[in-house]
Amino acid sequence: MDNCLIQLTGPELPILDGSSLPYVEAIESVGYEEQDAERDYFILKEPIWFETKERGTEMLGVPTPGGEFRLTVMVDYNSPVLGTQHASMYRNEEFKTEIAPCRTFVFLRELEQLAKAGLIKGGDLDNAIVLEDREGTTKDQLKELAKIIGREYKDVEIRRNGVLNTTDLKFFNEPARHKLLDIVGDLALVGRPIKGHILAARPGHFGNTSFAKRIKEAIRAERKVVGFQYDVNKEPLYDINAITKMLPHRYPFLLIDKIMEITGERIIGVKNVTMNEPFFQGHFPDNPVMPGVLQIEAMAQVGGVFALSQVPDPENYTTYFLKIDGVRFKKKVLPGDTIVFKLELLTPIRRGIVHMKGIAYVAGQPAMEAEMMAQIARDKAPAPVATKATATV
Repeated sequence: MDNCLIQLTGPELPILDGSSLPYVEAIESVGYEEQDAERDYFILKEPIWFETKERGTEMLGVPTPGGEFRLTVMVDYNSPVLGTQHASMYRNEEFKTEIAPCRTFVFLRELEQLAKAGLIKGGDLDNAIVLEDREGTTKDQLKELAKIIGREYKDVEIRRNGVLNTTDLKFFNEPARHKLLDIVGDLALVGRPIKGHILAARPGHFGNTSFAKRIKEAIRAERKVVGFQYDVNKEPLYDINAITKMLPHRYPFLLIDKIMEITGERIIGVKNVTMNEPFFQGHFPDNPVMPGVLQIEAMAQVGGVFALSQVPDPENYTTYFLKIDGVRFKKKVLPGDTIVFKLELLTPIRRGIVHMKGIAYVAGQPAMEAEMMAQIARDKAPAPVATKATATV
């Protein structure tokens, strides 16, 4: 699920039954819409590793041959009850039935400490798996626990499998599956879905979020090196002839050559810079550099095509600048360069007002960026449609 607005009225999300299944079902009951934009994956191209010796946590992310998202988890608490458990998810479709129903778990000794400290007030034997791996637990200890959690003593018992619960495990390895569920949630904080295989030994929220930070570092490093790569040789959406039918600009002020794609919120256009541009005669002799103001104008023309593509008769409209903000020039644009303009809507179009953020890329690296606001206005009424009249005498 992408582009979700989540609003909370309290300090934390309710525990419900201790799993994420109620949230999955609630989202499904609301429904969702498939969007036009391609999902922005982070693809693991080389291993990413994290370890905490104090906690015994080890996490490793490695590429997968087919680019799938996979998770494998091992938990080992040196406990005679929990033992060593494994869980895995090789397909996202497994999440709802195999992972989402798995409840959180806690050891009895931890529960006692948390309850006495006034924490886990929403915790209950019905929404957490409580494990007791100590030998010789007395009736007095169970009575004290029952009092702390607001239960009658007769409702608290230790099963043969060490589960202090009134319900049975949903899966024999439910604790390991819940740890896998934790990783899914914590890695969602990265902000981009991942393609790769995540292997985790003795994971916890601290290790998960620390590993997520490593992934964020890799994303930032990748963007810095790779930038924005786009195939400008594929078939354009609009060629120069189609562009001239939408924009009123002509030589020497038509500064874009192709529109590659348009979605509901984004447009990509291309400008091929050659030495034949008339402005190179004076900017500058023997040191040709494309003027920054013309880079802005070219970007604006791409945005103009986006705005005019939203009306049925673009030839009857003109776009006018209202505001330019946040302009940054990051590298020179020279003859022989190909500029790829990527513009995205910042706010929905209302009353003909178009507000977009644009970045100009040369060889995949940002050359210029700006925020622009413009308005599309009708400049002439559409021609009347001719009709034939007939008469009967």
